[in-house]
Amino acid sequence: MDDFELSCKGLYRALTIREKYMRLAYQRFPRTASQYMREMEGESFKPEDQVQPVFTRLPENGGDPFDIKELPKNLGYVARMKDGVIYVYNDAAAADKHQPKDLPCADYETFIDDMNFLIALIAQGPTKTYTHRRLKFLMSKFNVHEMLNEMEEMRELKLNPHRDFYNCRKVDTHIHAAACMNQKHLLRFIKRSYRVDAERVVYKLNGREVTMKELFQSLNLHPYDLTVDSLDVHAGRQTFQRFDKFNAKYNPVGASELRDLYMKTENHINGEYFATIIKEVASDLEDAKYQFAEPRLSIYGCKPDEWSKLAGWFVRHRVFSPHLKWMIQVPRIYDIFRARDFVPHFGKMLENIFLPVFQATIGPQSNPDLSIFLKHVTGFDSVDDESKHSGHMFCTKSPKPEEWDIAKNPSYTYYIYYMYANITVLNQLRKQRGMNTFMFRPHCGEAGAITHLLASFMTADNISHGLNLKKSPVLQYLYFLTQIPIAMSPLSNNSLFLEYAKNPLLEFHKKGLVVSLSTDDPMQFHYTKEPLMEEYAIAAQVFKLSTCDMCEISRSSVLQSSLSHEEKVLYLGEDYLKEGPEGNDIRKTNVAQIRMAYRYETLCYELNRIKEGLKAE
Repeated sequence: MDDFELSCKGLYRALTIREKYMRLAYQRFPRTASQYMREMEGESFKPEDQVQPVFTRLPENGGDPFDIKELPKNLGYVARMKDGVIYVYNDAAAADKHQPKDLPCADYETFIDDMNFLIALIAQGPTKTYTHRRLKFLMSKFNVHEMLNEMEEMRELKLNPHRDFYNCRKVDTHIHAAACMNQKHLLRFIKRSYRVDAERVVYKLNGREVTMKELFQSLNLHPYDLTVDSLDVHAGRQTFQRFDKFNAKYNPVGASELRDLYMKTENHINGEYFATIIKEVASDLEDAKYQFAEPRLSIYGCKPDEWSKLAGWFVRHRVFSPHLKWMIQVPRIYDIFRARDFVPHFGKMLENIFLPVFQATIGPQSNPDLSIFLKHVTGFDSVDDESKHSGHMFCTKSPKPEEWDIAKNPSYTYYIYYMYANITVLNQLRKQRGMNTFMFRPHCGEAGAITHLLASFMTADNISHGLNLKKSPVLQYLYFLTQIPIAMSPLSNNSLFLEYAKNPLLEFHKKGLVVSLSTDDPMQFHYTKEPLMEEYAIAAQVFKLSTCDMCEISRSSVLQSSLSHEEKVLYLGEDYLKEGPEGNDIRKTNVAQIRMAYRYETLCYELNRIKEGLKAE
């Protein structure tokens, strides 16, 4: 077998691996790739075989998003964890005998076999050469397309009435709720809350209840004297390659008390200030009309009641906006919890993260707040400093989560696998019950080993960052073939891991990977009231992006996002699920049809080459 055939065979198997795991978890796999794969297998492609995640649609005509009348009835099922994955049983007797209901989930041994195959593939000489050449070709091809068609694209956009870059929809696909306001917004809010609530009891200091005035006195501060500089929440030169210093920036004036008071959902005032700040950010987005955000709230897995507290906060303060789609982030900090004896083993942390969600899915009536909150949650994210090395290799000999009782943190892949496995079973159950499903959208490839991107290739619907794809031509080419969306945050990377001019955003965009722009943490990185526009504006200046480029990135952000099917039809056109020019409605997206045709033909050409390579065998 020559090198070309060998590469095609390996790439085809990699595509089948991703397709299998996406279908299992009700996540997306592109139609075009599926179509070519069916042709390679000599089978016919059926569009109805494609699976899509299910998102909660917006309440109609002023309906109440917190309405509990429509909740499905309770089922008497029992959910229990075994080997790090939660299984659902008909009753306690079936649970004791481990006779779970038929909810397909990822098989541990097969998953590790597939992973080992991919690890070998990305290091395989012929495949590296082949993919490197194809990527180089894609880059040159786009440059030629630009030279030939730039004026045509521009003409097409000029003839498009009403729509321009400002009024095409764009989604901030990666933003953390605790830093979703800019520094000036936070400063103004602190000063305003002091003017209104100086005498209000807001905090427990060393077991004693104190008013806001006393709290600031204990910190030797007066809000009137505070400035953006003394607030010191902006990342700068000091945070480069220092994730620890960056995390400390979440404390205004370096005081964790102020972080607890203003940026937490659980505190002496039940997270009232945090809810108010988020509602103000949402109100700014609603005023801007064309911008949406997907903020992440944290669940740590430290205690089993975290979910009910978070849901209580969400419902009590009615933190709903049609412009916000909520996600749950799980920090990878088991080692800290274990060292402080908060959890006996890693399995307990997983149980605290997933069991309450299973219980609310089985018995929505018994957990009304959590059930309502889960309707508005669209996915899970895995977050932390990726450059921390765990030293553990995920393999068949790895201890099961219930046996992982050492204080060392498991590897990134270990976390990813168990999160994916639980989300898969959960989605199967929720789909059966007619509820919304969750996407898995981890932070990945910001730093650390290349295997992180490999684990996400198998398990994630889309990822945030993806910088390290630069280091692996094989993975980069696979991310292109499977059109995995990547939420990139060049301003954030500029302060932490990579200078702005070296960011691969432009290179990825030219090659045809699906990229969107996101802010990550406006509090740390941005200056204006519209941080997402700031992100686009800086990228446009530094990378010399055309209007068509910007609108294409905006369109990708809506596709990547968790906006419901109905909203996507409204903002992208009713054929948005089709790929290529027929799936694009220029009146809504302002992306030239020439550009869409170029992207589609290029992708088909690459997939066709793999098909030819397999035929040659």
